[in-house]
Amino acid sequence: MAAETIPVRRGEEIDQRALEDFLREKLTDLPNGTLTMKQFSAGRSNLTYLLKVGNWEAVLRRPPLGPVAPKAHDMGREFSILKEIQAHFSPAPRAYIYGDENVIGSPFFVMERKKGIVLDTDFPEETQVTDDLCRKVSENMVDTLVELHQIDYSQTNLVNFTKPQGFLERQVHGWIKRYDRAKTDDINGVEQLKSWLMKHIPNSSETTIIHYDYKLNNLMFNEDFSEIVGLFDWEMTTVGDPLADLGVAMSYWTEAIDSPLLKKGLDDKEVTTKYSGFLTRNDWIESYSKKSGRDVSNIHFYLTFAYFKLAVICQQIYYRWFQGQTNDERFKDLNGYVRNLITFALENTHKKI
Repeated sequence: MAAETIPVRRGEEIDQRALEDFLREKLTDLPNGTLTMKQFSAGRSNLTYLLKVGNWEAVLRRPPLGPVAPKAHDMGREFSILKEIQAHFSPAPRAYIYGDENVIGSPFFVMERKKGIVLDTDFPEETQVTDDLCRKVSENMVDTLVELHQIDYSQTNLVNFTKPQGFLERQVHGWIKRYDRAKTDDINGVEQLKSWLMKHIPNSSETTIIHYDYKLNNLMFNEDFSEIVGLFDWEMTTVGDPLADLGVAMSYWTEAIDSPLLKKGLDDKEVTTKYSGFLTRNDWIESYSKKSGRDVSNIHFYLTFAYFKLAVICQQIYYRWFQGQTNDERFKDLNGYVRNLITFALENTHKKI
């Protein structure tokens, strides 16, 4: 597995003196010593840093460099969401403090540093990978998503800054607008896909807290994988249709028999869920349905939309590279993955899951 942290990338440095002064002013439990900082190597959107002062550790999140899409990377909103959810959902990290752009040049927040195992492209070398282990990881993911969707959001302050009514309609039209704003290449079929999505929005009556970026490498497991101890990247969290959350989770899920259009992703690497023993998408969806009691007969729409949404996210990242707003070479070929996702989503409109 790749190292969890790396030296801070060139161009993504933070004014450590200004940050340390701010932390010492706002946090009473900061020990003596000098602030040190490393960068988490994973992630393609917000920038995350490991902060250390003596035995004290925390994580800082800030937006990516350069212009960002409207309403995206809202650090204040994500901070507020974590403050509301952490009392009801133990995998959510505790949010410590929010800082505006006057401190380090961009908004940011500092949160709890959790420790455990994050799975991405493979298991740790010392792990004996069995079918039972892979199934346990899968079912723990289902259970945790069901648990999140069971929280009574009306008992939190989320009721004051979310809009459940008309959620799906806003989502479909909103993500189409995001794609249009970030468009670079002409992709055959994208207009047909957008039209299909707008015409097939299902009626949605139930609303829950949704993470909306629920995937394996946003989760942290304990040492024997019996418990999920962390869930990260709450930027997209809102109150909306829980099946939209399920669709997003399944758009990230991979199988050995997947279309070649899905097999080359952000890192062009084999991913963990291709191991024997992991649930298939259909099994995952069925397990969620049984444990949550929700009807998933319309999952075909939600999954198709999720592939389009993932394409738009990748397009927005590629757009920043295309415009010279970031020099991160990891992003230079993302337009190919965007094309694959849109092609696959369009193909998906002609068949049932």
